[in-house]
Amino acid sequence: MLDLNLPPFDINVKKTDGRLSVFDRLRRKFVTLTPEEWVRQHFINYLITEKGYPQALIANEIQINLNNQKRRCDSIVYDKTISPLVIVEYKSPDVEITQAVFDQIVRYNIVLKVKYLIVSNGLSHYCCRMDYSTQTFDYLADIPTYTEL
Repeated sequence: MLDLNLPPFDINVKKTDGRLSVFDRLRRKFVTLTPEEWVRQHFINYLITEKGYPQALIANEIQINLNNQKRRCDSIVYDKTISPLVIVEYKSPDVEITQAVFDQIVRYNIVLKVKYLIVSNGLSHYCCRMDYSTQTFDYLADIPTYTEL
């Protein structure tokens, strides 16, 4: 798979019946290895090993109900009271991070009302902090550590 702008790690990949799958440490099972999944697994590893995010407070593929339609957030990071704190949206490395990508994560945030939104295609990463009192947001220079959240 493609090299990413994320730290390398020993990713658990296997081939069964000609199809590649990767072990998702959060879901505790093998899932189909797609370019987006490659990004997800590397980014989750980065959050846990480099940024101090507790593995037990991160979940993948979380279903939400948005305007009576079921949607799935790629990853959600929770605070210690198990309230949603961060939504993370992943794209394949060949997908450019555009306004449409941010529009997608903002729609999810209508339901969750988190403090931070992160978007990554494995090559570029963007994080913004929401300020609900002023109805604005700020792009951050780096992904904050868990304690900085």
